[in-house]
Amino acid sequence: MSKEKIKLFLLEDDTTLNETICDFFISEGYSIENAYDGIEAQDMLYENRYDLLLLDVNTPGMNGFEVLKEVRGNGVQTPAIYITSLNSINDLEKGFDSGCDDYIRKPFALKELLIRVETLLKREFFHEVKDTIRLTNHIEYNVINNELIIDNKSVNIGNKESKLLKLFMQHKGEIISHESIYDYLWGYDEEPSDTALRTYIKNLRKVIGKESIESIKKQGYKFTLKK
Repeated sequence: MSKEKIKLFLLEDDTTLNETICDFFISEGYSIENAYDGIEAQDMLYENRYDLLLLDVNTPGMNGFEVLKEVRGNGVQTPAIYITSLNSINDLEKGFDSGCDDYIRKPFALKELLIRVETLLKREFFHEVKDTIRLTNHIEYNVINNELIIDNKSVNIGNKESKLLKLFMQHKGEIISHESIYDYLWGYDEEPSDTALRTYIKNLRKVIGKESIESIKKQGYKFTLKK
């Protein structure tokens, strides 16, 4: 996915720092939306889908810990980096317990933040330390060899279906737009096809259940596979 199609989210109550970070990432070719307090952030995260979250910890309304905990509680696995002036081991432990993937302490160089962001964006799965992710009581997915396992038996699915499943798993419970799926599934030398996408969706539903992928009219699809 090209940088301009990657959408970042920033929660930072310091107006100057907020604007500085936004201007920097825009200059680097990214799209970024921002909030100045936790309540505003919570509303925006509920209404929109982002590719990475940058969350200040000490913010009015709700702090960054609370915001991310709420997000994770809704099943959203979007990678998150805490921006914090806290430096105690207890604070760090609390941060990772609430579901963050990385943190950076103030003051920091913008270039360092960029490196951390780009490192996380290269990863496919977050908060998972195991090779296998359990989707239901009888369906598992091996993130190392991209193997779908149903009732302890390996099930072959196509390359595009496999990529689509990984995208859904990364954004479980979120509405993923058709455009986002096109960007993820098809390379620069390929022509996206709505007909082909419907076929890939149909093939996945045959394997993991029709109710697992919800079609949201005029918006996209949502992965709603239940345990």
